[in-house]
Amino acid sequence: MLDELALMEAQQEVHERIAQQVPLEETLDAIARWIEVLLPDGVPAFMRFDTKRQVLSLIPSQRFSQAYQDCLQAVPIGPDVGSFGCAAYCREPVNTEDILTDSRWAAFRDAAQREGLRACWSTPVLTAEGELLGTFGIYFRDPNHPTEASRRRMKQAAALVALAILRDRDASNHRALAEWHRSLFVNHPDGVYEFDLEGRFQRGNAALTRITGYPEEALIGRHFNEFIEPTYREHTQAGFDIAREGGAHQYETIGVHRDGHSYRLEVLNFPVSVDGEVVGVYGICRDITARKREEEARRLLERGVQATPNGVVMADAAEPDIPLVYANDAFYRLTGYAPEEVLGRNCRFLQGPGSDADAITAIHRAITEQQPVDVPLLNYRKDGSPFWNHISLSPVFDEEGNCTHYIGIQQDITQHREQEARLAYQAMYDQLTGLPNRAVFDERLEASFEQIQETSGLLVVMHLDLDGFKTINDGLGYHIGNQLLVAVGERLRQLVGADDTLARVTGDEFALLLPDLDGRQAGIEMAERVLNRIAQPFMVDGRPLHISASIGIACNCQRVDYAYQLMQRADLAVADAKQQGRNTWHWYEGDQQRITKETVLLRHDLHTALRHDQFELYYQPIVEAVNGRIRGLEALIRWHHPERGMISPGVFIPLAEQTGQIIPLGRWILRRACQDAAAMRDEGGLGGPIAVNISSLQFRRAGFLEDVRAALDDAGLPPELLELEVTESVLIDGAEPAIELINELKAMGIRVALDDFGTGFSSLSYLRDLPIHKLKLDRAFIKDIGTNRSDAAIVQGIITMAHHLDLVVVAEGIEAWDQQQDLVRRNCDLLQGYYFAKPMPREAVLKLPGYLPAATGR
Repeated sequence: MLDELALMEAQQEVHERIAQQVPLEETLDAIARWIEVLLPDGVPAFMRFDTKRQVLSLIPSQRFSQAYQDCLQAVPIGPDVGSFGCAAYCREPVNTEDILTDSRWAAFRDAAQREGLRACWSTPVLTAEGELLGTFGIYFRDPNHPTEASRRRMKQAAALVALAILRDRDASNHRALAEWHRSLFVNHPDGVYEFDLEGRFQRGNAALTRITGYPEEALIGRHFNEFIEPTYREHTQAGFDIAREGGAHQYETIGVHRDGHSYRLEVLNFPVSVDGEVVGVYGICRDITARKREEEARRLLERGVQATPNGVVMADAAEPDIPLVYANDAFYRLTGYAPEEVLGRNCRFLQGPGSDADAITAIHRAITEQQPVDVPLLNYRKDGSPFWNHISLSPVFDEEGNCTHYIGIQQDITQHREQEARLAYQAMYDQLTGLPNRAVFDERLEASFEQIQETSGLLVVMHLDLDGFKTINDGLGYHIGNQLLVAVGERLRQLVGADDTLARVTGDEFALLLPDLDGRQAGIEMAERVLNRIAQPFMVDGRPLHISASIGIACNCQRVDYAYQLMQRADLAVADAKQQGRNTWHWYEGDQQRITKETVLLRHDLHTALRHDQFELYYQPIVEAVNGRIRGLEALIRWHHPERGMISPGVFIPLAEQTGQIIPLGRWILRRACQDAAAMRDEGGLGGPIAVNISSLQFRRAGFLEDVRAALDDAGLPPELLELEVTESVLIDGAEPAIELINELKAMGIRVALDDFGTGFSSLSYLRDLPIHKLKLDRAFIKDIGTNRSDAAIVQGIITMAHHLDLVVVAEGIEAWDQQQDLVRRNCDLLQGYYFAKPMPREAVLKLPGYLPAATGR
């Protein structure tokens, strides 16, 4: 097994070398070291392709002798020129498993034998456009043939070599282009100057001084015609007037040198406009005696700028908004703008909502400090499409050290960024299913574990192993198996929430990280949903396939010192699930003694909670199905543990029932619910009766009726505002005692509802005889009502039957608009669920309107 740390370090080194744009040889050496980690017996080799000569040359490396390096210089490519020449010629990988028997190595076999080389795998290094850059090869000292994994590694290495060579080539072009543009301003052969609107010089460059013989300070403030031959002054004034009126005019005139001699000038005057207003006139002049040489230099520079594939712009640093004064054709092609839409504007018009604020800040800081800067920045074309732009911005200074302009080189690196994103994606996600891989899962598990340590919440890990997948894969072919894995991943993806993590960890195994479950019961329900979804047939390649899964579950309910232990325990649990017959789940049980100890501690904390009033009642509205009018509230208990935070009722209610603590806890709930109901009635915020869940132990216990009367009397609450919810478990001792007790409650004015109907064991005869007024449909029948015909039929049957018995029907667990609409069509009376409102404290209930808007429309 590869040393994972060494592999990660080698990969990191490669990416750092490419990102830092170090010399190509250093980057290739880093790639070689990465390959040596992957293939310890291999000897990496890189050959550069000369497009003009159509030859390959081995890049110098300490891994080969000088003699062997000399032998592999300027080698023509061809089908019989070793594996490297053939790979370059055919543009596809060529693997020589034994050099001694491969006829393509005839010309190099002796050299390879002296070098101790017996095998060579060669892969062409190509750009995305198919340009051949060279070859990448791995030599072995013994005959060897590539595995599928090594073929993938060779392909990855070739892609990295291509990226490194392209980056090196682009960096070299970039440096050359930057130097050209710097020289354009520093060494411009023409005189460049500015006029105010009266024709007085405002500024001039060194070339103007060389041409006229006058220093810049001698020109500033003086009219241009003072330096023109008298017979040409009118002609020169006319050219200036055209520019002052907003036009540009090129003409020839004759100037008078400082030493008195005359010389011919070619002059260009053009206006300087800010926000559409002419604020000055630029002038450019050149001595015609050197015209041919200067014109050729100018044409050469212009061709160089226009020929570059990168966008080039210049901005005037003297103007407050630093407007663009130049952009090359590549810039216009890159951005989609026309020159008239660009020049005179600050280049910020290319920015948009996705532009990195830090990169923009770096540009502003460099401009303020008059320093060069190189940053990648997301820009936007005229049509709104984004592109990644590598911006190289440099200040331009005049002879006196003043920054007059900025030059920017803009390179479209969108493809490079996409390639980097693909490499990053491949490192984090499974290529088949698109799900996070094991590395990402472990990273998120570690992060969630650290967070849970602070909140004392529940963290659940599930390890899912498909049952019988190998049989399908071997019998029907890997292409069918792959399609099945993709389909399984898609079904699982539909079950997880936004904060959950679903990963394919290997082969036919998946993992689920669930950080937001309310308790073990929620984990069990999740496992059941997974099993049910996977058990449904898959249509793959036109045929139905059936498969099941075994699930191992672990959580931090028991002591967990390290995050990875959760996955280890889930692995153990999945093995137990397999042993139990598969198509099931198994929760890691661990140390039973520790479970007992934690149960004892929780029981003690439950006693403490009752004494110190750590419980609180939340209320969830019950609304009319059609219009959302609030018709009542259900009281739901919450435990605020001082050390463990919020503890789910699914944890402490079963414990309270096991230990008998449900009796005092039930009394507390009953008293507090009556007190809250009386208070809400007095404040006008009670839209109907408050429903209180009564456990079967509490219901059957002697003195229960006295407890109810005492709670009503102490709170001053009319009995018609109290409703008791019982489950079918109250019938465990027979229907007669329950019927008698419910009749007594009914005589007191208290109504009784049958909760979770359909999930227990009672018969319909009990339902006929029980003096209840309401049925509550369990959420298990509601969640899939729109897709499960069986659930829909059961729900419709219960509603119809209940109405014939003059019973009101309440549906629990409404979480979506389509569920509400479906139940309205089925004439369900009342609804309850997160779609309308989550459970909330009493104070929040008082702020609710009489009608909940969720019921009136989507």
